[in-house]
Amino acid sequence: MRYKCLILDHDDTVVNSTATIHYPAFLEALRLLRPGVTISLDDYFRENFDPGFVPYCVEKLGMTDEELVVETECWKNYVSGHTAKAYDGIREIIERQKTENGIVCVISHSYDFNIKRDYEVNHLPMPDMIFGWECPPEQRKPSTYALETISRKYGFKPEEMVMVDDLKPGYDMAKAYGVPFVGAGWANDIPEIREFMKKNSDVYFTTVKELAAFLFD
Repeated sequence: MRYKCLILDHDDTVVNSTATIHYPAFLEALRLLRPGVTISLDDYFRENFDPGFVPYCVEKLGMTDEELVVETECWKNYVSGHTAKAYDGIREIIERQKTENGIVCVISHSYDFNIKRDYEVNHLPMPDMIFGWECPPEQRKPSTYALETISRKYGFKPEEMVMVDDLKPGYDMAKAYGVPFVGAGWANDIPEIREFMKKNSDVYFTTVKELAAFLFD
């Protein structure tokens, strides 16, 4: 076990959810809030990468606070009937981390109830701590709040933890706190995202198998 604490993003890191859940849910919200406006899947990935989902909705689409509430409700309604599938090999990574007495935490922009449901449906060992969208805005990625909380609770130094994420907010958070960062590149093959992650991650992998080898071999 290379790191005492394995910290995982959720969407497109543990489960294949943007393409199968969040994107179609957002299209439904757009049909309601911005009739005639649409976005391709690749561009949706790009906007989530930088500047991030909320800045995209507010700054580019001009959504009000009230409309953001409606968008969230559209998303909740959609995910209530759909579950994302975990990537092959993720369960074995989490199981081994826990078997070797390591800690597994999740820092995500999904809600904790959705993360827990995905873990249950995919038969993944439940994380020790979850920090999701239910946290106040100032505590969400890229804020270092979650990393600080994990470090304080378990007594970990930054170098004893590792963050695995597919998007820039996770990288920004890890960099700000001095935690090693693994770029997860198995959800999409968008050139500008891949180029940034390859350049800035401590290590970057395109398969879960590569991640497992790095963490344990």
